[in-house]
Amino acid sequence: MELEIVNAKTSKTCGKITVPADTDIAHLRQLISKKFRKETPSADRQSLRLEPRGKALKDTDTLHGLKLRTGDKVYVKDLGPQIGWKTVFLAEYAGPLVVYLLFYTRPELVYGKDATVPISLTTHIAAACYTVHYVKRLLETIFVHRFSHSTMPLRNLFKNCSYYWGFTAYVSYHVNHPYFTSPCMCQVWAALALFAFCELGNFSVHIALRNLRPPGTKVRRIPVPDGNPLTNLFRMVSCPNYTYEIGAWLSFSIMTSCLSALLFAFAGAFQMTVWALGKHRNYRKEFKDYPKQRRAIFPFIL
Repeated sequence: MELEIVNAKTSKTCGKITVPADTDIAHLRQLISKKFRKETPSADRQSLRLEPRGKALKDTDTLHGLKLRTGDKVYVKDLGPQIGWKTVFLAEYAGPLVVYLLFYTRPELVYGKDATVPISLTTHIAAACYTVHYVKRLLETIFVHRFSHSTMPLRNLFKNCSYYWGFTAYVSYHVNHPYFTSPCMCQVWAALALFAFCELGNFSVHIALRNLRPPGTKVRRIPVPDGNPLTNLFRMVSCPNYTYEIGAWLSFSIMTSCLSALLFAFAGAFQMTVWALGKHRNYRKEFKDYPKQRRAIFPFIL
């Protein structure tokens, strides 16, 4: 099969390439990058599509599956500078850990003479929760997560880090403040128990998702419970990891009775709901036998 490779921005033809009909998009990007080094960006920066402004083709799509024929055009869009997903995640999660612990362990740098006031037990508990959460995220990034794409746009590094680091400073400033007022300890212990439950649930779901995809592949399957009771939430929602994540931050907000923590929880819940709705639509589109009773993120609701 001979295809015409076209620059999506300029509409100029880069040249023609002959490939087997069963070639997938991931391999085609590599071949295009190798053959047209001067005319096209590296494979990681390429987005292939059938129209100049069309939808990006999935790496797992095949030319035969896309019903392409000899003489058809494939458009190449330059996504700009890229950075590895794992690198972005590590930066996102290491930053909050450092920022929060700076407020917690060196209050004199932030609060001056007020730092001599003894801090509450709730503040210590909150620091432990924040530390556990982001250490868990770092370890999951290194040892658990398997990414569908190897890179993302470099600009996402600055956008994501600004969000996580900025909100952490906002939350940490108030929770570690010498004059922070703790709610009653019954509320704190109950919220801590719920926080621990949600963190365990989130980790359990990440393990289940990891096991869906064999190492070195991009296989996609319908996510299902794996025997761990905490993964049974898959029976009701498509993205229980987000459900547990929202629960963890709402628990942290209740534990501290801190408005800044609640705003962070709501901001995260909004973004995760958007992601969950998109993934839910993709699951239903990709798998004809996808369970109809499932919602995207909130059982019985959304």
